Amino acid sequence: MMTILEENYTLNNGVKIPKLGFGTWLIDDDKVGVAVQTALACGYRYVDTAQAYENEHGVGEGVRASGFKREDVFVSTKVRAEHKDYQSAKDSIEASLKTLDIDYIDLLLIHAPEPWVHFHEGDHCFEGNLEAWRAMEEAVKVGNVRGIGVSNFEDVDLDNILQHCEIKPAVNQLLTHVGNTRFDLLDTAKKNNILVEAYSPIAHGEMAGNPTLTEMAERYGVSVPQLMIRYCLELGTLPLPKASSEAHIKANAEVDFSISAEDMQTLRDMPRVKDYGEASDFPVFSGR
Repeated sequence: MMTILEENYTLNNGVKIPKLGFGTWLIDDDKVGVAVQTALACGYRYVDTAQAYENEHGVGEGVRASGFKREDVFVSTKVRAEHKDYQSAKDSIEASLKTLDIDYIDLLLIHAPEPWVHFHEGDHCFEGNLEAWRAMEEAVKVGNVRGIGVSNFEDVDLDNILQHCEIKPAVNQLLTHVGNTRFDLLDTAKKNNILVEAYSPIAHGEMAGNPTLTEMAERYGVSVPQLMIRYCLELGTLPLPKASSEAHIKANAEVDFSISAEDMQTLRDMPRVKDYGEASDFPVFSGR
């Protein structure tokens, strides 16, 4: 029987992508290489990073030192949200390729539709995103990138790309977890054959003590984080849990169980999470 670490989705460009990825947000550059090697040794084959994480160098080191063939490890990164013109986006892609030093990038995303300082303020940077997209399409055409997509894009932002692109977005990476799931954006992605990647699938750890989740997890014989990661998989999304310790990295992949339709409905209906603890000031959590 295959485990989740052996299963793949197929993107709309025909590229296969593992169903579970390893997130690296907030793992320092000098520590992320070891975490990446640990994750790969545990069976993960997908590592997600970003220019804004400032740990691409360490991620690349971890991939190279892992002993795995390059084609056996899927790596994604993201163009900084601030790059809203062709040249700066092009330069940043070239910088990521040099910093990662892994020959090519499997998946490249626009990190957000607007710069973080203006996140959700209403300026969708339509022209700037098309400029960045043009640079990303060129990276695909010359063979430096295998697939491109977006992150944190609302329907209007995604529609802007879809109406003008040569290469269709393969992915929209969204904050997705029990207590905060944009079902409208998931529906739009599905209609356009775009895969949703679920970042922060365990809500930055802030739901660990929730009584409803605790009771349900106990019934399935799993932990609350495992239940939350499985929820994302049941939705047809690709979870990107982050962990530093080997025990947690392993546990996050032990999600080969199914959630009943009744329990999934309970999870879908969970009240919206409003407090993300120390991470609450980050724009993706605060909405600011």
